[in-house]
Amino acid sequence: MTESPLKDLAVAMAGLECPRDAEAFLKDLCTPTELRAISERWHVARLLARGDKTYRQIHDDTGVSTTTITRVARFLNAEENCGYRAMIDRLEGSKA
Repeated sequence: MTESPLKDLAVAMAGLECPRDAEAFLKDLCTPTELRAISERWHVARLLARGDKTYRQIHDDTGVSTTTITRVARFLNAEENCGYRAMIDRLEGSKA
């Protein structure tokens, strides 16, 4: 086990080998409500990264609150974690 539960979880997730395994792990780890919230945030991050829709358009298309959209935008563009950006860039790079 690593030094913190969060780091331990990150190590476990990094060890997942395929999307099917990741989905099964997430379904065991999270409640349906948590999964919906996480999935919505990820969807919003991808829409924001494309850059062709306003927050209002994203809200209208997804039903996600503008508060959540704003929070995701902050983490996508301004926070030092860069987790959303790193994953989006990695996925976009794998399409090239």
